[in-house]
Amino acid sequence: RYLQSPPMLIRIIGVLLMLTALAVPLSRAPDRAPETLVARWAPPPSDFIEIKGQPVHLRDQGPRADAAPIVLLHGTAASLHTWEGWVKSLSKERRVITLDLPGFGLTGPFTGKYTQDDYRGDTLARFVIDVLDHLGVQRFVIGGNSLGGEVAWRVATLASDRVQRLILVDSAGTRFDPEAVPLGFLIARMPGVRRIPEHLLPRALVAQGVMSVYGDPARVSSDLVDRYYELTLREGNRRALGLRMQQLEREVDHSARIASIKVPTLILWGQQDRLIPVAQASAFKRLIPGSELIVFDGLGHVPQEEDAPRTVAEVRRWLGM
Repeated sequence: RYLQSPPMLIRIIGVLLMLTALAVPLSRAPDRAPETLVARWAPPPSDFIEIKGQPVHLRDQGPRADAAPIVLLHGTAASLHTWEGWVKSLSKERRVITLDLPGFGLTGPFTGKYTQDDYRGDTLARFVIDVLDHLGVQRFVIGGNSLGGEVAWRVATLASDRVQRLILVDSAGTRFDPEAVPLGFLIARMPGVRRIPEHLLPRALVAQGVMSVYGDPARVSSDLVDRYYELTLREGNRRALGLRMQQLEREVDHSARIASIKVPTLILWGQQDRLIPVAQASAFKRLIPGSELIVFDGLGHVPQEEDAPRTVAEVRRWLGM
């Protein structure tokens, strides 16, 4: 629906013209082999495991004796790094597992025994369950931001007997009209031009996308943009992003499924979120019986990354830490 807005169309056309004008060596951005990214973006405690032939980049930190580890899932075009601030705090007392979902970060596109090119929500949820099975984790707390939130609540419905608690951070899954969408996401959904970023990807386009999801763009550092940019270049990730954007279930009403969730649920939201506006936080609270909602003034779509100490403090309180 947002693609029909004239101002938005003008912005899209402007970006396409910019991409065309920048079709020079500095804008040419070929895929990068994962091994060229590991040294910077997967130092210890990063690990790589294989699930059904699918490589998985993950971090498993904190005491192994934890009876219900905390599993945290990132959003679209992000990576496990988005949780680093939370993990630093939580892993002192709890086992915390973070991973790159297929198509993102250093896990890369689906391969092995998994159906290639399928990045629908339930597919990703079943993949997460496979990872936890491999790690021998039976009971767990699961949380996620944006796409990761959607995958988390889907896990809570697919494996309800295994989920102890649920944390939704600016989660996808309800019907909504965005106030602003990163231009890279818009391009990825446009037939005929969505393949352009697979070959030409100005760093400025990624920077714009990151700043658009922060409540305060001044918090976005050059190193942060580097992380998003370089991991987007991981071989196959840009194509997977395009497929994921095509497979969004925007017109499907998941209300009944979300309302079936019975586990204790914490809903965290950035007041300045323009991608999934804060009104959706209230929608989740209405649907999930007994859920608790906290809204953070001044924060945007990725509050766990933008202000980790402020947001994780609420998680620690809720978990009784």
